[in-house]
Amino acid sequence: MAVEPGEYEKLKKSIFDFIWRELDPLEEQISRTGKIPKEELFPKFREHKLFGLMVPAEYGGVGLSVTQYLPILAELAKIPGGIRVILHVHNMAAKCMTTGRPEQKRAYLPRIATGNLSVAFGLTEPDAGTGTDIKTTAVKDGDTFVLNGKKHLITNADFTQLFMIFCYTNRDLGAKGISTLLVERETPGFTIEDMPHCMGCWGSFHGRLTFKDCRVPVTNILGEEGRGIDQSLGGLEVSRLFIAATSLGTSERCLELAQRYAKKRVTFGKPIAERQAVQGYLADMAMDIYALRTMIYDAARKYDEGNRIAFESSACKLFGSEVVCRVTDKALLVFGGIGYTQQYPIERLYRDARLNVLEEGTPTIQRLVMARSLLQGLKDFK
Repeated sequence: MAVEPGEYEKLKKSIFDFIWRELDPLEEQISRTGKIPKEELFPKFREHKLFGLMVPAEYGGVGLSVTQYLPILAELAKIPGGIRVILHVHNMAAKCMTTGRPEQKRAYLPRIATGNLSVAFGLTEPDAGTGTDIKTTAVKDGDTFVLNGKKHLITNADFTQLFMIFCYTNRDLGAKGISTLLVERETPGFTIEDMPHCMGCWGSFHGRLTFKDCRVPVTNILGEEGRGIDQSLGGLEVSRLFIAATSLGTSERCLELAQRYAKKRVTFGKPIAERQAVQGYLADMAMDIYALRTMIYDAARKYDEGNRIAFESSACKLFGSEVVCRVTDKALLVFGGIGYTQQYPIERLYRDARLNVLEEGTPTIQRLVMARSLLQGLKDFK
């Protein structure tokens, strides 16, 4: 899945122009209201095909490869973070939906590509760990599953119409008894509650989902029963690479802002860019960014060639979160006290970046995945 180079460059330029012409200027409004003007923006997202970037062309999407998608996601990570979060979750869910049965892909993907159907990822639970520790269950009763359980930190829950809920359909089978159940928003027994205000990425919404004797048709299993773990791990594998691209974009913006400010800010008669300490900050930032960019595109190439990238994606995600924290720290030092105010985007970028440490698994989870890959026989990093 990839778009021809000429067509891709035209699309990318159009999206980049849109990002800086119409999305970045919304920073003050979003900071003031804590809300993203979805009614105004969603039609524009459709116009620029942002909802269908990862949907195969045969279903009406753009059909970008992972390598092609990464620069767009990185550019979105330079502007108010809530916008990036909304589009990332939508496009990630769209990619996961490609694991469905043929009739499911025909029914859902064309509407996902236009943004007329939104899908959210329901994995994380308030009272359990991720994966085989989940507590949510779906018991078969005739031609329906009776779903019970809770999920939280579910992004886009304020407007999503269809939720991919990972649950046990046969706990006796362990990991092979976990399935992905598609649950429509208005299903009886399904309720959605607001969650507390987040540190950063303002304007994106996270909900708490509760299922109480919620009946869902057996035909709403995504793909086949028992594939939930494979679907969640496969989704997380590429999504971790996407979070690394987010870290890259935020870091690139911070370096650009820090360079510009260091040349402009004058103390004791000369720009602070001429001071060795500031030059050291800038050099360290650039080195980290160069290393992260190289890692990301190496992993993307492997994925697009059809390889599994469990080790590489976790390495990119972990390193990316460390890089973006170091870079935002150093950018704040370059700006000094004024950087702690909302006069410049550094304050917002600093807050937004902290989500990258937690999205798609904490640092301990990434190290666990990497170690397991090594111990299970990963021999080289070609």
